[in-house]
Amino acid sequence: MAPSRKTDGSRRGQALVELPLVLIPLVALWVAVVDFSFAIFLKGTFQHAAREGARYAVTSRTEPGLGHDASIQAAVQRHAMGFLNGPRGAAKIHIRYYVPGTFTETQSNAGGNIVEVSIEDYTWNWIAPVLRGAAAPLNVVARSSDRMEASPGGLPPAR
Repeated sequence: MAPSRKTDGSRRGQALVELPLVLIPLVALWVAVVDFSFAIFLKGTFQHAAREGARYAVTSRTEPGLGHDASIQAAVQRHAMGFLNGPRGAAKIHIRYYVPGTFTETQSNAGGNIVEVSIEDYTWNWIAPVLRGAAAPLNVVARSSDRMEASPGGLPPAR
C-alpha cells in the first residue's frame, strides 16, 4: 500500500487549528505591551505635572481670582494632559508645606519653607487583565518638592 497523502481539506483544517494557537498569545502580548506602555506614560505625565506645580509654587505667583494653592492646582492640571481635569482631578492634587530642618508639616507658605506637590490616589484600570486574573487597578502616585522663594514684598500670598 502506498503511504496516504494529506488532502487539501486536511491542510485547511490544520491551519484552522494553528491560527488560534498562534494568534491568541500574539494578541495578548500586544495588549500587554500597550498596557504597560500606557502605565509608564501615565506615571511620566503625572511626574512632569507635579514638577511643574512645584516650580509654579516656589515663585509665590497666583492666578487672577485664585489663592496660592488653587493656582498651583491649576498649573498641575494644565500639565496633566487632561487626566486631572475637573473637580475630581483637582481632589487628587495635594499641596503640603514643611519647615526645613525638622520637616514638620506647617500651614505656612512663607519663603524658605518646603513645598510638596503630589498627585495621589489616581487609579487606572488595566486595558486587558491578561494573566492577571482579577487584577487590581494601578495606583499612580507622583511627588515633587522644592524650597519656597521669598515672596515679593515679604508677605506670602493667601492660600
